[in-house]
Formats: sequence, C-alpha cells, structure tokens
Amino acid sequence: MRMQSVIKAIYPSQCVACDTQTAEDHGLCGSCWRETQFINGLICDSCGTPLMGQGAGPVHCDDCMTIPRPWDQGRTALVYDGIGRRMVLSLKHADRTDLAVPAAKWMLHAGRQMIRPDMVVVPVPLHWTRLIARRYNQAALLSRLVARGLGAPHVPDALRRVKRMAKMEAVGRDARFAALAGAIVHHPARAHLIAGRDILLVDDVMTSGATFAAATESLQAAGAQRVCILALARVVKDT
Repeated sequence: MRMQSVIKAIYPSQCVACDTQTAEDHGLCGSCWRETQFINGLICDSCGTPLMGQGAGPVHCDDCMTIPRPWDQGRTALVYDGIGRRMVLSLKHADRTDLAVPAAKWMLHAGRQMIRPDMVVVPVPLHWTRLIARRYNQAALLSRLVARGLGAPHVPDALRRVKRMAKMEAVGRDARFAALAGAIVHHPARAHLIAGRDILLVDDVMTSGATFAAATESLQAAGAQRVCILALARVVKDT
C-alpha cells in the first residue's frame, strides 16, 4: 500500500480527456464529465440513439423503422461529438489504448439491460492492411475488456474483413451499405464457437449501421442464434 501511495504521489491520476488531476485512474474530471454526452433516457431499442420525449417499452428511431436491421437489439454509450468524438479518434488513431478501460465500463453500463454473461463477445474486424498499419483493432480492445467485465467468452477472430474499404466519412448511407456487401465473413475455424450462441457484437462507432449489419449477417451465416450490438459512440442526427 505504501508503494502505491508513493506511485500515486509521483504520478497522480489524470482525466482521460484532459490533464486535470482526478481522484481515480481512468476517469473524467468534473468538467469533462459534464461536457461528455452520455446516452441515457429514452433510446432506440435497435441502435441506442437518444430520442426525444418519454416512453415505455421498446421504441425505435426513424432510421431503424425504415432500414432493415438484422440484429436484435443495440446500445451505445456516448454521442459521437465533442469529447466523445475526440476520445474515439484518440483510441483509434493516436495510440490511446488506455481509453479502452473507461470506455468498456461505460459500454457495459449502457448495455446492462441487454447483455448477459452467457453471450459470446465478438469485435467488428479490421482489414489486415489496416491492422498492420494501426497495430491494433480498437474494437477488439473494447470487446476484450467488455468480455472480461461480463465474465463472458471472447472470440476476437470470429469475423474477417476481406475487402478493404475506402474512408467513408463523406459517403452516403446507401453507398455505405453497397460498399460493405460481402466485405465481412465469418472465420470457418471459429464457426463452432458461434453456432447456436447469443452474440454481443462490439465496435467503436455506429454511423449508418452498415458495418454492424454486414457483421451480423456473417455471424448469422455461422449459426448465431441472437445478435446484439454494442458501440462506444453513436453518430446522432441534428434535431
């Protein structure tokens, strides 16, 4: 305990979003906590996007009522804006792998009514060329910690991305779905770990849902019984 106190004195805990000192490791300072848009209240049962108003029972956003969603339920922890967006980009592109620790906790909280320990946790895959360039798959970092928090089995290579996609930030919804057709397949050697099981599919960001849809369909082709999706952040339309 004394050594830990010395270490704390030399290296005090800092906010994961800024340099402000905090009481605990892997947390947000009060200011950043207030600025971070955590998703709560009324949400879409399919994608986890926040909705206006109040309601009881499952409700769905406009997109999920018009776009077929092959998965069963979905949740997200943060709005992809401001601090949430900055943290996702830092995790993905700036080697801030430490951000996966608080992110996984927030995701577990967001999905607490949907996820169960008997689910198999699977990340959305990266194409091998991006994996080499980035050195890690941020979705796999998140899914490993989510699985650990649940005490659930983790199959990080259940899916493979066989088509490298161009960056699609400025691409429309229909183009995203078209581009991802056939881009993700299940790993034949892992199909026995998926067949007949409920799956928790994890990624860092949900935009149109095209990537989650392609991955879900591949899991279903491997015999998955039920698929739920969990993302750290959700791109939300302006209201």
